[in-house]
Amino acid sequence: MKRILQIFTALLFFSNLVKGQQDAQFSQYMFNGIYINPAYAGYREQLNIHAFYRNQWTGITGAPKTMSLAVDAIANDGNVGLALQISSDRLGAQRNESVFGNYAYRIRMNSDGSARLAFGLGFGAIQLGIDGAKLNPNDPEVYQPTGVQSTILPDARVGVYFSNDRFYAGLSVDNLIAQYIDIDRYAFIPQPRPHYYLTAGVLLPLNEGVLLKPSFLLKDDRGGPTSLDINTFVILADKFWVGGSYRTGVKLYNKDYLQKNLSQLNSVVAAVQFLPTENFRIGYAYDISIGPLQGYSAGTHEISISYFFNKRYTRMRTPRYF
Repeated sequence: MKRILQIFTALLFFSNLVKGQQDAQFSQYMFNGIYINPAYAGYREQLNIHAFYRNQWTGITGAPKTMSLAVDAIANDGNVGLALQISSDRLGAQRNESVFGNYAYRIRMNSDGSARLAFGLGFGAIQLGIDGAKLNPNDPEVYQPTGVQSTILPDARVGVYFSNDRFYAGLSVDNLIAQYIDIDRYAFIPQPRPHYYLTAGVLLPLNEGVLLKPSFLLKDDRGGPTSLDINTFVILADKFWVGGSYRTGVKLYNKDYLQKNLSQLNSVVAAVQFLPTENFRIGYAYDISIGPLQGYSAGTHEISISYFFNKRYTRMRTPRYF
């Protein structure tokens, strides 16, 4: 069985090389939008440190493992947001690291500044690599690497983000520079593709101390299948969040190059968030595969931790739910 899973992982890896590499997927992205949109920088209007760890498809050899750390804050009386984001991603023999500095210009849309339209720009570098020693195909290719191949590329991302006390929406795209840099000399390192993210959510009061927060995330890289996350959380007394997501493929436009019988089913997610204090948040999500990986994967575990440093003159009058 272990050998079968290794072969399966190799097939998964090489199919990604052909169809384009998807960026790392977080199930709890809605608790810090900086991972998908640079315009989110400064949204909480206080110094915020946030970390993710995701162990995907446990039980499958070479399955993805992703870690990320982000720090963001405001400047210029809240009209500017700044963020630093560092990520590390492993998928089989593939290894990617990135670091981005993000800037957001936040325009007041009302008198108290609770509604903002932000335009964001991120610049940084990504290191793409592959460890040939972890490749174990049945028929090695002529130019298959035996050691580590890696390259460092500059990159950029842009986004726009609107939010008020009850609604948010954002649109962003990444890999704006790296997609144009020729890395053909590294035959087994996938060329980065731009990823497009469209997200929105709303906060609905149900009764005193109980809120409902539905949202969605649409993700596309114009290479692989388009992905849709539909999320719903119940918020109790601003302290405890419980909910989940349904992740599936959707067809927005014709992609003739994709295999015709690809399953649209992906996963369902159960997630909880707990705030033991007003400054500290800890969350956990468990993804259950319902598509082709069902029966192979023991699920995906994801942990998120964040800490907010309150400022003396913060303008925040209500908790930041987005």
